Amino acid sequence: MSNITPASAGAAPAHVDVRGPRFGAWVSTVVLVAVLLLSAVSGVAAAALLAAQSVVFALGAALGPRRQPYGLVFAKLVAPRLGPVTEREPVAPLRFAQLVGFVFAAVGVLGFAGGVTLLGSVATGFALVAAFLNAAFAICLGCQIYPLAARLRPKSRVSTTA
Repeated sequence: MSNITPASAGAAPAHVDVRGPRFGAWVSTVVLVAVLLLSAVSGVAAAALLAAQSVVFALGAALGPRRQPYGLVFAKLVAPRLGPVTEREPVAPLRFAQLVGFVFAAVGVLGFAGGVTLLGSVATGFALVAAFLNAAFAICLGCQIYPLAARLRPKSRVSTTA
């Protein structure tokens, strides 16, 4: 995924530095591990922490990786200490991946909050595996699924009347 394309003037960039989403994946990995550890002590506390992570995923899906909390931290604190960007990746698959993370996290919140710890743990585990694969190995599962999901999306009808 090393397409380096300049962003059009005034528009949100179509590509982002790959290190930003990977940083976010590392933070998500830590949070999701903490949720699983916390669930052994308190399902309510696990639900609360996972709900916070769900908000992060939702913001990433809605606003893109640069404007969600971990992206902002990366831009302000991490990126200035790194070398120049050498590899970029498209935003759309990353937003889809965040949506998938949100769905798993939301199911996990419902599980923990509803007292169905197994459901909460399994859903959190799926989100954790995806986050860890992205963080450690640069394998974005949501990004891999994105082309299929994009093909299944209904096409908008364009009127050709003149």
